[in-house]
Amino acid sequence: MVKIPVERFDPQAFLKSVDGGRSVQNYQPEEPIFRQGDDADAVFYIRTGKVQITVVSEQGKEGVIGIMATGDFVGEGCLNGHPLRMATASALEESEILKIEKAAMIRVLHDQPSFSEMFMEFLLSRNAAIEEDLVDQLFNSSEKRLARVLLQLSSFGKDGRMEPVVANISQDILAAKVGTTRSRVNFFMNKFRKLGLIEYNGTLKVHSSLLNVIVHD
Repeated sequence: MVKIPVERFDPQAFLKSVDGGRSVQNYQPEEPIFRQGDDADAVFYIRTGKVQITVVSEQGKEGVIGIMATGDFVGEGCLNGHPLRMATASALEESEILKIEKAAMIRVLHDQPSFSEMFMEFLLSRNAAIEEDLVDQLFNSSEKRLARVLLQLSSFGKDGRMEPVVANISQDILAAKVGTTRSRVNFFMNKFRKLGLIEYNGTLKVHSSLLNVIVHD
């Protein structure tokens, strides 16, 4: 996926340029930023950290539909008329989140072309990621899906950097994201570790060689 180079969103400059409608808050691991069913009245920008997006069915079954990282937005559904949150967003690690009230977000999208262009790039990239997830679920094995999730968590391909995966991410969360059982995730994690594709010594680290699991049968 080719990314269009645009001016990077500067949250500090944003805080200085917008009159009202924005605030910054720190969240601890597992702390909710918003819950499914809450009023959809703001967009959130992840200044630092990682955020998990989950949904719960009427039968009480929970599914992980996204894991967002530094530089991403969450809660953007409020801009297209959704009155209530359709999912829950919670911190996966200690995170600093910029909250932008809906009215302020609409105003800055109208008034700042560079911000609008950057936000459009995010939406297009997010849409492409959702399509890739769907293809992944339809055609790839659970082993390949897990490898892809781990690479995403380590920010592989994002600005060419590799980062440690959050230390407290559980195999239950991975299983929910991959769409398989915890025992299968545990089996593949042990396999990846024995092959030297991942390390776990307090913090989970992913090597770029894990990509071979995806591109080779």
